[in-house]
Amino acid sequence: MTILPRAVRRLALLLPIALLASQVTHAQDPAPPTPQYTTPEGGTPWIYEGSDVPRDEEWTFGKLPNGVRYAVRKNGVPPGQVSIRVRIDAGSLYEEESELGYAHLLEHLLFRESQYLGQAAAIPTWQRLGATFGSDTNAETSPTHTAYKLDLPNVDPAKLAESMKLLSGMVRAPVLSDANVKAEVPIVLAEKRERGGPQQRAADKSRETLFAGQRLATRIPIGTEATLNAATGKSVSAFYQRWYRPENTVIVVVGDLDPAQLAAEVERWFGDWKGKGAATPAPDFGDPTAPAGADPENPVGEVAAIVEPGLPRSFSYAIMRPWRPVQDTIVYNEGLLRDSLAQALINRRLEARARAGGSYLYAQVQQDDVSRSTDATFVAFAPLTGDWEGALADVRAVIADALAKPPSTEEIDRELAEFEAAFASSVEQRRVMAGARLADDIVNAVDIREAVAAPETVLTVFNSMKQTLTPELLLEHTRKLFSGAVIRAAYVTPDAGEASDADLRAALAAPVEAAADARIEAQAISFADLPPVGEPGTIARQGALGVLDIERVDFANGVRAILWANDAEPGRVSVKVRFGAGWRAIGPEDSVYAALGQLALVGAGVGELGQEELDRISTGRRMGFDFDITDGNFTFFAQTRRQDLADQLYLFAAKLQQPRWDVAPVQRALAAAKLSYNAYGANPAGIINRDLEYLLRDNDPRFRTPDPAALDAATPEGFRKVWEPLLRQGPVEVLVFGDFDRDEGIAALTRTFGAIAPREPAPEAVANTTFGFPEPGETVVQYHKGDANQAAAVIAWPSGAGVDGLPESRQLEILTQVFNNRLFDAMRERAGSSYAPVVNSSWPTDVNSGGRISAFAQLRPQDVPAFFEAADVIARDLAATPPGEDELKRVTEPLLQYINRVSTGNLFWLYQLEGSTQDPKRIGLLRSLLNDLTETTPERMQLLAQKYFGGKPGWRLAVIPEGQQLATKRVATPSEAGR
Repeated sequence: MTILPRAVRRLALLLPIALLASQVTHAQDPAPPTPQYTTPEGGTPWIYEGSDVPRDEEWTFGKLPNGVRYAVRKNGVPPGQVSIRVRIDAGSLYEEESELGYAHLLEHLLFRESQYLGQAAAIPTWQRLGATFGSDTNAETSPTHTAYKLDLPNVDPAKLAESMKLLSGMVRAPVLSDANVKAEVPIVLAEKRERGGPQQRAADKSRETLFAGQRLATRIPIGTEATLNAATGKSVSAFYQRWYRPENTVIVVVGDLDPAQLAAEVERWFGDWKGKGAATPAPDFGDPTAPAGADPENPVGEVAAIVEPGLPRSFSYAIMRPWRPVQDTIVYNEGLLRDSLAQALINRRLEARARAGGSYLYAQVQQDDVSRSTDATFVAFAPLTGDWEGALADVRAVIADALAKPPSTEEIDRELAEFEAAFASSVEQRRVMAGARLADDIVNAVDIREAVAAPETVLTVFNSMKQTLTPELLLEHTRKLFSGAVIRAAYVTPDAGEASDADLRAALAAPVEAAADARIEAQAISFADLPPVGEPGTIARQGALGVLDIERVDFANGVRAILWANDAEPGRVSVKVRFGAGWRAIGPEDSVYAALGQLALVGAGVGELGQEELDRISTGRRMGFDFDITDGNFTFFAQTRRQDLADQLYLFAAKLQQPRWDVAPVQRALAAAKLSYNAYGANPAGIINRDLEYLLRDNDPRFRTPDPAALDAATPEGFRKVWEPLLRQGPVEVLVFGDFDRDEGIAALTRTFGAIAPREPAPEAVANTTFGFPEPGETVVQYHKGDANQAAAVIAWPSGAGVDGLPESRQLEILTQVFNNRLFDAMRERAGSSYAPVVNSSWPTDVNSGGRISAFAQLRPQDVPAFFEAADVIARDLAATPPGEDELKRVTEPLLQYINRVSTGNLFWLYQLEGSTQDPKRIGLLRSLLNDLTETTPERMQLLAQKYFGGKPGWRLAVIPEGQQLATKRVATPSEAGR
């Protein structure tokens, strides 16, 4: 059963469906039968065969006579939605040498054309049904399976039947013609190109080394150019017929309908499916084996020193064992829990060493069952310098200590408390578990050949394991994790000559002395022992906000709070703190400290608590401490629970009132920033991440990514000098939404945020800061050091900002999605030159400037002009001609369903109402949100397009390979483009 998240598909290729094509054709539909093939009363459901794990009674499992297995379940989160998963037990490991990439290519082709879906109409079909392309309609191809996913909102029986019909046609009868294969291969190759570059080369070489001799070494879902270009309708059909069969198929349907009805639709559309020919057994994936003559005590096998200039150093080695199917019993799961505890203990020790200024930036051990190919324990770390041998020795020394003697009772208790809190939280939140997640859990369980369990069962198994746990037993499990048939390693370095394969092999085989100081011996810390934030505050004003039962509380010190106590999400409380002036308050000369603040401000500590103490004081608790900078505010955020809310509020308030300034987190952040900087130039996406925000802000130095020179000049003292006054800056707004007691929440706020000293207002010059937008002109060209066939392009127009324009911003979101659909069609469907262009609208509401509409694509260098041309033509066409009613419906229906779904959660209301204590207009504008986002007219869209696009050329950025020149191409007029 699935106990903890396990990286079972480390090499999976997760992606949006490349091409959904559909036109519903009319045919005689079979009548829905009464389900006949569910598990008989008293029988064992197929997923629990060979297991003594108690059955989750909310699931109904069945198996049809043709071999199709299914699982259905009633679930109303979110209301009205049905989540459908169709899993085929075939991924890239099932491919022959001439078929590399076929499993993933088939994933694309099933959406291009099938029995009920004609050419080029599937995206509109799903959109009209309210499903958002890319999130509600998705798929994944991994080494071991292909899974098709549909989250369908606002479902009724007719919509369910229609969707199951369309999916059945895709899975059972795709049109695998030469023409469709020829049309789809360029799109897959575009996807492959975008994922290429130094990182991919390093990953490929690492995979070939770690899984040498196994299918996984040479088979990744994306395939090769040679095999994809050689694909034909006949060759792809052969792969399809071999693996797309009823007995290889599992269908999961979870949703807000009667489970009997869900099962009936599975049987209706898949019950008469028959495979062609005899079934083919799954191929042997191979086992990891040591080379002949290897030392049984230290069986070092294949290693690779991989040189990729521009990439940061990273070292991975694995202790590998053959993977074998298991009997998924309670005893087996108790063993998994002990394994997880052993890893958690070591990881905490490794992290403590890194925090204290060790030789590595990070280090982690993790046991994975990888693609049913190996049961391995992976060790990964990032050396801080070229002394990788010293970092490897330090990491191995910590592990050696864990192998030498049992952990202390204190260490064990600390990890047990963390596990118990996580499992108890799952029990609390069971009734609000999303249907999509439940459906994915079944798919994942089938993939790793294990059962599923209710949260209560997981907690029960954990408690039974805890009763028998001893330090000696945990030591036994630790030793098993680090024993295996072979050890393999890969080291990625930017410097040639830094390491050879022989060097790696010798370092791994060298004896290591256990680190005597690796263990963390520390006393527990209690919030009760900490000093108060200050004298409890007084409430100056209190009353209803005017929306639902949400309440506003103002304190005498100027802090304002918004609270909504409700039980919509049991066991979950969201807390957000907004303070200060955000990016407006960062001085142009202090951009390096803004970047470091995002990495190190929380770790620098709170009052008497450093980072290690913060970890210890939150042991067994559900607490968080996320920090972010927006244009107009700094923010803290956490999701906690009722019993931890008061202490969560204490941490946030104490950070403002009693900040600590530990040096080590800042030094570690500096090291991380230096190591990662050179990697930005390795591909177009890296350049975009490094420079786009800076360029779109008209070269505002606050948004410049710090380069090595700026990082070298930064100091912990400078960090404190910048951030200490910013933490004193107001105003302060606290939002608390979720499952808590209202009176207890107000009392906790009074003791914490009500007790902080009055905040200092931002200087007038800061408050009046505006954010610029670059003047359009010649295309800005940046250069990357990656592959010669990779490029990226951005085109952007300035838009608006501020609360007053919220209704217009929502209408602009509709226009942006229309633009997105058109650009997607132009660049991907027609040319295959770009995999997934994206258009976004950004409309800041905490400031009155800085809004923009931007379009982005990764593509070939020679296709950059075509992207700019397509975007310009679409922009001008939208300004000249109103979009059609059907085109708008394809956008507004998914937006309507999206709002209906997300508005059932507390975060929706929190995000909509944050900032309303400073600008109450937000409250009134909330009432028009649904209409603003879902109701419009073609004429209104045209007026918006004229306002933001008409007669205005977009600002352009092209990122191309070093040594190349940007091609030029005259931009066609709308009439020339044949609009």
